[in-house]
Amino acid sequence: MTSESAIGAVAALEDELRRGMYWFIRRAGRPVTRDEAAEQVGISRKLAAFHLDKLVAAGLLRASYQQVGGIRKVGRAPKVYQPADTEVRVSIPERRHEVLAEILMGAVLTHGAGETARDAAHRVATDRGEALGRAAREQARPGRLGAERALTVLQSLLAEQGFEPARPTPDCLRLRNCPFHPLAADEPELVCGLNHAYLAGVLTGLEAETLHAALSPKAGECCVELRSAT
Repeated sequence: MTSESAIGAVAALEDELRRGMYWFIRRAGRPVTRDEAAEQVGISRKLAAFHLDKLVAAGLLRASYQQVGGIRKVGRAPKVYQPADTEVRVSIPERRHEVLAEILMGAVLTHGAGETARDAAHRVATDRGEALGRAAREQARPGRLGAERALTVLQSLLAEQGFEPARPTPDCLRLRNCPFHPLAADEPELVCGLNHAYLAGVLTGLEAETLHAALSPKAGECCVELRSAT
């Protein structure tokens, strides 16, 4: 997802030489040596090593030492490069469509008799939110949460989830970004309902009993805000 590391990875590909070597290595389907990468873009081996190691540092490539071509030679095996398994995506503002996809897939796979598809999706969204809230509580170990302390914890947690939270008042957390846009704009009843169930689940998992999730749609923002229950 969008993060400092993802933005850094994309920035590393701004250089034309790095892009050329990166795509060559992706297409090769095997480990590539520095000499091969250098020859591909027409630069020295030393300069190629510099750029390749920059791509490793950015998380786009992984490096190892091994013989290539199945031929064992005397001396140290050459350093070779392969694509990293990391998937890099940058979206500004941040989008998390895979969360909706996983909720809907979970609903299809666990849909029970007598349960509508919408009900199943709401159940899965709630469960997923509760799991996120529990994990945050286990990590932070905040004890009993008053409203302001709970909102502080949630502000950090939901920032990591792409909601761009803000505190317009001490007892309210407004979510300035909808990670599910433009799907929420296309199907607001369904998507906003799932988002509401998801965030209500986060409160349950976090044991933030002093807060509630309220539907409060505003143009260009998330449809939910978190408020003090008192």
